[in-house]
Amino acid sequence: MAGERTKLVVAQRERLGSAESRRLRKEGLVPGVLYGSGEPVSISIAERELRRALTGAAGLHSILDVEIDGKGETHASILKEYQVDPVRGGVTHVDLHEVRLDKPIQASVSVQLHGGDDAPGVREGGVLSQPLREVRVEALPLEVPEHLDLDVSGMEIGGTLRISDLVAPEGSTLLDDPEMVVATVTAPTKVVEPEPTEEELAALEAEGEEGAEGEEGAEGEAAEGAAGESEAEASGDEDTAEG
Repeated sequence: MAGERTKLVVAQRERLGSAESRRLRKEGLVPGVLYGSGEPVSISIAERELRRALTGAAGLHSILDVEIDGKGETHASILKEYQVDPVRGGVTHVDLHEVRLDKPIQASVSVQLHGGDDAPGVREGGVLSQPLREVRVEALPLEVPEHLDLDVSGMEIGGTLRISDLVAPEGSTLLDDPEMVVATVTAPTKVVEPEPTEEELAALEAEGEEGAEGEEGAEGEAAEGAAGESEAEASGDEDTAEG
């Protein structure tokens, strides 16, 4: 749910560089940086703890109460950016950003479509598409919505829904252009064979005539061959009779 807070214990790291980052990952730790009002702090986080913190009800929008080296003091932070291993899929680096809970922040929030199977346009064979999957909102850190819902159950073929059709929860403001398209229902694509040109028709006719002439020639040769065989057989019969 929006406003969920999760405690996250991290360790400050003194050694930096790619070799150190690789060593940390082998030990099940994720390197990262905590940005705030002062100097950035290089940190490492147990991958299991990071996964737990970011898979709660609020997901990536959870407020993280970051505690460094178990000292007790916490820093209310949000996940600003993260990197994922393209092969293994695990998180390889995170950037956390300390925030003030009384000051609005901007965040990207996913849009979820509902009722697609009931849309008249889809029932008639139309294709439901979602060109825009995230929108930017501004809200207090504890009021950033987990996602925005969009009802598409009434869409006909040719219908379009835009950001202006989204309803942001109280305390949240949509920042993107209200005319940006979020969902459409288009008619099914028909494969239309192109009409042959006059040149193509002429070429086909010529091929047909050549084929017919070739068949006639083959039939004539076959007939001549059959006649020759018949004459030879007749000559052979005559020789046999005379003998």
